[in-house]
Amino acid sequence: MIQFDETDYRKWELFRKSNRKSLLTREFEMVCQLHALYKKHSYYKPCTCNPKTIVRWIKDLNEIWKNGIARN
Repeated sequence: MIQFDETDYRKWELFRKSNRKSLLTREFEMVCQLHALYKKHSYYKPCTCNPKTIVRWIKDLNEIWKNGIARN
């Protein structure tokens, strides 16, 4: 089971509280960074012309957030 470290968990918690319908540039960057880190792939920014990938990544990160904080 994949879990966020405490810092990333808190960042994602704040992100989830947003009611905006679009991402700020820094939020987009954060989603890309976290997804690459926790889903173990090279960092890249998907094209913003089609939101399918970033929406899927946000769903993936929400699932990781639901798993709680990793206890090392």
